[in-house]
Amino acid sequence: MVKIIVYKIKNQENCGAIARVMKNFDFSELIFVSPRCNYKGRKAKKVASHAYEILKNAHVYKNLKSVLNKFDCVIGTTAILGTDYNIVRTPIRVEELAKKIRGKTAILFGPEDTGLKNKELLMCDFIVTIPTSEKYPTMNISHACAVILYEVYKKGKRKIEEKFPLANKKEKNALLRFIDGVLKKMEFKDKSKVETQRALWRRIIGKSMLTKREIASLFGFFKKLK
Repeated sequence: MVKIIVYKIKNQENCGAIARVMKNFDFSELIFVSPRCNYKGRKAKKVASHAYEILKNAHVYKNLKSVLNKFDCVIGTTAILGTDYNIVRTPIRVEELAKKIRGKTAILFGPEDTGLKNKELLMCDFIVTIPTSEKYPTMNISHACAVILYEVYKKGKRKIEEKFPLANKKEKNALLRFIDGVLKKMEFKDKSKVETQRALWRRIIGKSMLTKREIASLFGFFKKLK
């Protein structure tokens, strides 16, 4: 099941609108992290309408990292993209999102005023963006949520049988730690390149939807390198 995580939201109406679009597309699990408003307040309830139970049943946490660690796959959202050299902000297209969702998955939305920053995007396995006008690229958070959930909903109606089980969060993190050990043994004159390599491998592993068998094979490969 896919869960929606909203970080540092500050507008009640947006809380209600997110709940409403979630109900439109059969999503029910909502998590708020460090909300800056009363997400169950009068204005939120009015906008949510018949989806108010999603707000009432929402879970609230203070620490983003601890929440994201509960999921096998975390998908960040952003309207602000980087260049080819900014690996953290290299997205997949929203049309590609649904086919990459497997296991315990969370879709993370950032604050309305700043969006997700690099330090939050680094916690994600990969990011997704919605193509918009260059003159006004940033969508309202609830509108962006609607577009993304629609894409997941329309392609997820047909249940996919997972013949080959995918690697979970624990297994992917173990591989990333092992790769980190390999990187530390490499002689990089510029220390920033080590961080770039870490970000690169996190994105590659996050986007690849690796199976348990593939993870095991990569372990063997990197052990040979080490």
